[in-house]
Amino acid sequence: MQLGQVVGTATSTVKDPTFQGERLLVVQLETADGGPDGEPVLVFDRLGAGRGDLVMCTTDAKILREMVGINSPGRWSVLAVPDRR
Repeated sequence: MQLGQVVGTATSTVKDPTFQGERLLVVQLETADGGPDGEPVLVFDRLGAGRGDLVMCTTDAKILREMVGINSPGRWSVLAVPDRR
């Protein structure tokens, strides 16, 4: 699990079928001291996070499989939207 900040959303007209109807966010993951950790990542979101929100993300494939119902090439999903740091 890793904290990150939502920097935007993603849309696509051509995508893997498991991405169909899913809300996709662009999240800048953060290091322990709050700095950026690499390039932003694409994250599945079913919790309604918005631009500027802090989110807890996971790469747990089981959680993502449960969300979309089948195996997906997606890697990241929103696990929680913390109240504050």
